[in-house]
Amino acid sequence: MNSMLERLPFEWIQEIINLATEWIVVVNRDGRILYMNESYCEFVGRSADEVIGMAVHEVIENSRMHIVAKTGQAEVAEIHPIKNTEMVANRYPLYVGDELVGAVGTVMFRNAQEWVEYSKKVEPIVEELNYYKKKFEKELSSKYNFNQLIGETPVFNAAKNLAGQVSASSSAILLFGESGTGKELFAHAIHDASPRRNFPFVRVNCASIPEHLLESELFGYEEGAFTGAKRGGKKGKFEIANRGTIFLDEIGDMSLHMQSKLLRVLQEREIERVGGSSPISIDVRVIAATHRDLEKMVVLKEFRQDLYYRLNVIKIDIPPLRSRINDLPLIANSLIKKLERKFHRNGIQISNEVFQILKSHHWPGNIRELENVLERCINVLNGKVITPKQLPLYLYDNPINQKKPFTVEKNTSQFIYQNSIKSLKEMIEETEKDAIKRALVESQGNKIEAAKLLEISKSTFYEKCKAYHIKN
Repeated sequence: MNSMLERLPFEWIQEIINLATEWIVVVNRDGRILYMNESYCEFVGRSADEVIGMAVHEVIENSRMHIVAKTGQAEVAEIHPIKNTEMVANRYPLYVGDELVGAVGTVMFRNAQEWVEYSKKVEPIVEELNYYKKKFEKELSSKYNFNQLIGETPVFNAAKNLAGQVSASSSAILLFGESGTGKELFAHAIHDASPRRNFPFVRVNCASIPEHLLESELFGYEEGAFTGAKRGGKKGKFEIANRGTIFLDEIGDMSLHMQSKLLRVLQEREIERVGGSSPISIDVRVIAATHRDLEKMVVLKEFRQDLYYRLNVIKIDIPPLRSRINDLPLIANSLIKKLERKFHRNGIQISNEVFQILKSHHWPGNIRELENVLERCINVLNGKVITPKQLPLYLYDNPINQKKPFTVEKNTSQFIYQNSIKSLKEMIEETEKDAIKRALVESQGNKIEAAKLLEISKSTFYEKCKAYHIKN
């Protein structure tokens, strides 16, 4: 480094110093000036030759350079009153080896106006950072509480009360329920009622992340861990959730390989980034959720028994909508309020006849299916009251909801059918097509998930989609 500096002419070094900082002063241990650049000399009204060797407090009004040179304590961004104005100054102790030899002072802003101009440039950046900070914090906070879990039936209240009771604990929770029953809402509410509410709530859908990416998503990675890894590495979901809660949705879809890694995290309370060599301690509460029978999967060796027991400390069974059908009016009215905000509508009501039809449906898609039905109704609704006319036709599959298949024409003995008779094959095909479309709606276009809902293989599902010309 010294040889590099020796190559620079003195005039260059002088100009570099002037460019790097407009005003600079250097003093020895006694507080006497060894160097002051030209700009600073002009400001104090003295020549460079004149100030050399003078006590710094005699040249610079209210200077503390001699104090820093004695104490070795830096003073950064300090307000310095001088010549009826205030400037912002930095004062650093100067060490050569381990020996304190003096101090260096620089001026960041020569007056209040410079600071104001600088603030104007920085302020939009700070506002943008605050915006993204708030957005990030909002994404990592719970969105629902127990008051937003709608229902009064005993089976639902039992699940809700148990969830509320265990919220204050840090034990693992396993939420079990069919798709669309509100498992994620329960997870949000548990976190909101817990002592961890002011820390992150991080959601991970284990089924939606490819297996080869899941490890780095959960545990993070170090720089250079793989091709395309970010410089400086990246925190994983467990690190982000530290001191908070992590919600592992669809835990039953996690591979055995990842299950073993997750088990170690739960046992040791530490993670290791991909490409890393040292463990990182974490304090995270785990809430897992699934619609699959994990006990059966354990027997079939599809899910690790030790992980199952780690997750199943507290199991909460969330009932399907058909098991609490008397809650449907309350849930439907709550969903209508939510959809009114979405579509900028108000005053929408549901007729009693519609409630009877809705209550007689089996609801394989549970509350999510009910919300989709109501959203469809509002889209085609012209007035304020939802009537059977707005309901999708498949809700009439239930014999209770079907109209009489025929009527008798006056003055004739012939039966006039309202619906033309179709062959059994045609009726089966229509039923299959309708079931596939409903499954795709329920799974939000995920064909693998739709096949699971219909309890058929992926290949069979794809063949039927092709046969019925169903693309999505």
